[in-house]
Amino acid sequence: MQTTLFPDHTMNRLQSIRQFGQRIWLDNLSRELLASGQLATLLQEDGIAGVTSNPAIFYKAISSDASYQGDLAQLKSNAALSAEQRYEALVVPDIQAACDLLLEQYRSSQGNDGYVSLEVSPALSHDEAGTLAAARRLWSEIGRPNAMIKIPATPAGIRAFQTLTAEGINVNITLLFSLPQVEAVWDAYIDGLSARHAAGKPVSGIKAVASFFLSRVDSLLDPQLPAALQGKTAIALSKVAYARYQQRFHGSEFAALKAAGAWPQFLLWASTGTKNAAYSDVLYVESLIGDETVNTVPDGTLAAFRDHGVAALTLPQDAQQAQITLLEVAEADIDLVAVGDKLQQDGLKLFEDAFAALLQLTA
Repeated sequence: MQTTLFPDHTMNRLQSIRQFGQRIWLDNLSRELLASGQLATLLQEDGIAGVTSNPAIFYKAISSDASYQGDLAQLKSNAALSAEQRYEALVVPDIQAACDLLLEQYRSSQGNDGYVSLEVSPALSHDEAGTLAAARRLWSEIGRPNAMIKIPATPAGIRAFQTLTAEGINVNITLLFSLPQVEAVWDAYIDGLSARHAAGKPVSGIKAVASFFLSRVDSLLDPQLPAALQGKTAIALSKVAYARYQQRFHGSEFAALKAAGAWPQFLLWASTGTKNAAYSDVLYVESLIGDETVNTVPDGTLAAFRDHGVAALTLPQDAQQAQITLLEVAEADIDLVAVGDKLQQDGLKLFEDAFAALLQLTA
């Protein structure tokens, strides 16, 4: 029997998710959100515990928020700066300000909460050396312990992630769509921490998340599936991934690192805005609430859950049924590994296009 938190209807619905060990992050950032006090209000009233950003989010912010224009004009007057340098000069202060706003959560949680993500250029997604150089530079420029550098989970990105973990840099590794992709990321995290531990360096205080994307999976597969399976694949994948997380990070494999103070690499549910109007607008929040996870939500989904979402311990439930669902999807001639690879390529293309548009703004 699931336990819900609503005998007390005065409790904020988003805040109530914390009782089950999950943290809600906001998938949005802009200067206006910071300057208006809106982000501070979300932290206080809704219990938001982190912020994620991406090129599309910053394109929308810079193109629509007039407060960027004066700074941008000044940056453009310096011909020595590239378009990418101008972009970073605009957004790094936003990341720093958000980190500062979340610093108290970071400190009071002993580094478990309070992170803000900034993505390396998507043009580097297949360039391990370039990703490493960009990640190190951004980490240094932001200069905040609760920053996270976001890197796509391509083979090159995963290799860079392992190195960065060994160096003690916080990473949000993103664009995960399949179980093999998630397992490869966990391998890299454990190997990176193991190398650091073997070198006699501390493994405590290093935070990484694995961003698993949801709604895009169902959007692609639903037209190929019978009605009984539609809208179920992403949630089934997430539940199976979470069961594997429990095995890997709370079993013998991670025990020595855990004893040395290392944290598990939490799953972060991303792309959690429902794209199919026939489904609940809080489907990808209500269905996946569980301990040691993060859900990063866009503004609309945040508002929807605040209004009518129900918090319950749902993620560990029906794990066996999730396995059955994935078998049924496979029996419908769906290759989920190939689907994951395609969705990652499609996601990279979206980020590359958004980043190119950003650079046109700052050129």
